[in-house]
Amino acid sequence: MAEVTVSELATSVGVPTERLLRQMQEAGLSHKSADASVSDDEKQKLLAYLKTSHGDSVAQPKKITLQRKTTTTLKTGSGSGRKTVNVEVRKKRTYVKRDPDELAAEEAEANAAAQAEFEPEEPVAAEPEAKPETEVKAETPAPEPEAAPSEPEPEVVAEQAEPEAEPKPEPEAASARSFVDDIEEKRQAAIERRKAEDAKREAELKAKEDARKRESEQKTKPAPAATAPATPAPDDGPAPIKDDGRPHKRKEQRRPADEDDEGKPHRKRAGKASKKALSGPKKGSRRDLYEMAVEGEDQELLARRRTMRANHKASNKHAFKKPTTKIVHEVDVPEAITVADLAQRMTVKAGEVIKHLMKMGVMATINHSLDQETAVLLVEEMGHKARLVSANQVEDQLEELVVIEGELKPRAPVVTVMGHVDHGKTSLLDYIREAKVASGEAGGITQHIGAYRVPTSRGEIAFLDTPGHAAFTAMRARGAQCTDVVVLVVAADDGVMPQTEEAINHSRAAEVPMVVAINKCDKESADPDRVKNELSAKGVIPEDWGGDTQFIEVSAHTGQGIDELLEAIALQAEILELTAVEDSPAKGVVIESRIEKGRGVVATLLVQQGTLKHGDLVLAGQSYGRVRAMSDERAQQVKQVGPSSPVEILGLDAAPSAGDEFVVLTDERKARDVAEHRAEKERQTRLQRQQAAKLENMFSNMESGQAKTLSVVVKADVRGSLEAIQSALLDLGNEEVQVNIVSSGVGGITENDVNLSMTADAIILGFNVRADAPSRRLAETENVEIRYYSIIYQLLDEIKSALGGMLDPERVETIVGIAEVREVFSSPKFGQVAGCMVVEGTVYRNKPIRVLRDNVVIFEGELESLRRFKDDVNEVRNGMECGIGVKNYDVKVGDQIEVFEVKEVAREL
Repeated sequence: MAEVTVSELATSVGVPTERLLRQMQEAGLSHKSADASVSDDEKQKLLAYLKTSHGDSVAQPKKITLQRKTTTTLKTGSGSGRKTVNVEVRKKRTYVKRDPDELAAEEAEANAAAQAEFEPEEPVAAEPEAKPETEVKAETPAPEPEAAPSEPEPEVVAEQAEPEAEPKPEPEAASARSFVDDIEEKRQAAIERRKAEDAKREAELKAKEDARKRESEQKTKPAPAATAPATPAPDDGPAPIKDDGRPHKRKEQRRPADEDDEGKPHRKRAGKASKKALSGPKKGSRRDLYEMAVEGEDQELLARRRTMRANHKASNKHAFKKPTTKIVHEVDVPEAITVADLAQRMTVKAGEVIKHLMKMGVMATINHSLDQETAVLLVEEMGHKARLVSANQVEDQLEELVVIEGELKPRAPVVTVMGHVDHGKTSLLDYIREAKVASGEAGGITQHIGAYRVPTSRGEIAFLDTPGHAAFTAMRARGAQCTDVVVLVVAADDGVMPQTEEAINHSRAAEVPMVVAINKCDKESADPDRVKNELSAKGVIPEDWGGDTQFIEVSAHTGQGIDELLEAIALQAEILELTAVEDSPAKGVVIESRIEKGRGVVATLLVQQGTLKHGDLVLAGQSYGRVRAMSDERAQQVKQVGPSSPVEILGLDAAPSAGDEFVVLTDERKARDVAEHRAEKERQTRLQRQQAAKLENMFSNMESGQAKTLSVVVKADVRGSLEAIQSALLDLGNEEVQVNIVSSGVGGITENDVNLSMTADAIILGFNVRADAPSRRLAETENVEIRYYSIIYQLLDEIKSALGGMLDPERVETIVGIAEVREVFSSPKFGQVAGCMVVEGTVYRNKPIRVLRDNVVIFEGELESLRRFKDDVNEVRNGMECGIGVKNYDVKVGDQIEVFEVKEVAREL
């Protein structure tokens, strides 16, 4: 090794130069400066001193850690974005020198495990009793027993266990490398030994199999005569000698691997060989080896297995055959079905169905809805069988499930209070139940169906209070359908009004008895006889006049006639003999529904039959769910309610429509199927109406132009109010302007409503609901108009005004002046000029004119000039002369020039 300086040695070792100089002086070296050279002998002397100072002067280090650090430069990017990054890679490697004795023991264990992996399950050794074939060779000297293959050779073990005599003092890195190389050489030597032993063992197994094969051939040959002497086996000479001086065992002296000590087939070996044989032969050259490892009966089993496989393959060939005949399906055809659904039921493509429809003369798309008759013809045309399915099949099955059986018991009557707006229905009911409801109603009118169960001296009575406004006709109709007695309230000072007649018609259609309450009899202007006369004209005859209707004069403020009214209701109930079943699942009608924040869907139900309990599964219209909570009219929680009882429930998945019937079921899957069927039926009905409306209005719209629409998004507090508002809005339009309800729902105004109105360019109408803070901010940002209402006729009036503003204004012509032509002059500058006298009104220069000859319009245009004497003027009044130049027309004497103007007048609905 070349000499280095002290500074270079300190840098390579990684210590300060001063510290290295101090250690060299302590070691007895004469180096005092950093530039002094250091020889190899001096390095060894310094190293020995350092080992002695650390207490390890003889033994070599057990562990050496080498560290390496490399720094490279990486350039990324190009142009102005080019960057240079320094990448530093640090490597650390530790070498450990282990004890030679421990290494030798581990190596011996590894060799033993490797040999045990390749040797047979039972060792091959000399048998104590030789087989008949080997008896003739008893004179041969017995070979020495072979050492167990798992034991390592003595030379190798000794070589591994022999410690190193006197290790030379080498540098730390060099000693670590020599130690690793020594281990690697020993490992390679062990691998070579294992390979040699495996090859030798494989040859021995091959020899055994050959011997077995010869034995089997001899067994199959015919046996010689009994007198024939036994032929001794030829002597193969002395046994071969191994490399280590020990003789090999002869093949005849070794017991086959597949036989036990008695010469019988080894069960374990035979079983494994049978499994291998049954699994099929291996690759070409070893096929005979595996076949010979099994007994004769296993060979027969293998042959049978191969024959079975061959027969199975032959029988399984071309097992699938394409059907040659057409598959005929029984197709369920409901009253209305889309093309896509019909194609799916016939298992054909929708294009094929559309093609057959075109051949039948029906132009349809994949989403077109077909009636039952057309669908049946199409199914038969395509070769399938049609089976008619009633649209009410699901409903019929539901009626079979819902059977009300049990003992009939008397129940309270359900009374509906009906009448015109502001005739005192709610005030009368408030006096009866001793509560004030009208004070909480907007505008002093009732706009929801209120249901109350009121205890009276005549027993409990369930009252339904229906609104009286014209928009709530459907709500009043629902109230009449689920009631037992109708109380018609008529104001004594107002008489019979339109909604009063409507209430009479509803009660007659429902065949419900009626009791007339003439309210406001305490007023000075009250005239009960007038009310009786007007109602008699409508077919409602009082009892004292020979009719069948009870007339009671009452006052909601003073309480006059209230007892008589309750007595009349109780009398009607006794006549009707009202009964219901209590011990059965509940059944009734939905009075009202709404969505409340934090509570979800709140539905008001009127139980007509059975008992409604907490936790029952309720199916109401297109919604279903389990009852999570129930409360009565006083907002008190109840666990169950009987017939003729109104109750509010929570738990439905959607708000049902007012007037829908509800039933209690036990199968949730059936309830879901019925709800989905009803929703699908309503959707198909709506699509059919839309398609019919498009076909009917297509040509009229093409001729008259598209009608203008006012898009609105309607949100209401309850379902009944929402339906009434929708019906009223749709009735406001005409052939020129219409209301387009983009979306409607129950509950507060949300951001989704604002986004929808932005997309559809619509306004938002909120009836007794409000928008939350995020929705208001979004509406202000996007300039979306939100209007709040609490009284329905205010909403309708404003929408009607908005529709009127969308109408095209009407053009009205007004004659403002007439001038008579007296003389015609020719002017080189202005052409023909008519000398006229204004005989009526005022002639204006900038307004259109008509030229009349014999009171017939012969020209319509405008004036070119209007002069009085030599001055141009803008107007000439009645009784004055003027000169008029008509643009692009020559007038004659006696013609009349009519000046008119066109005004646009706003139209109203």
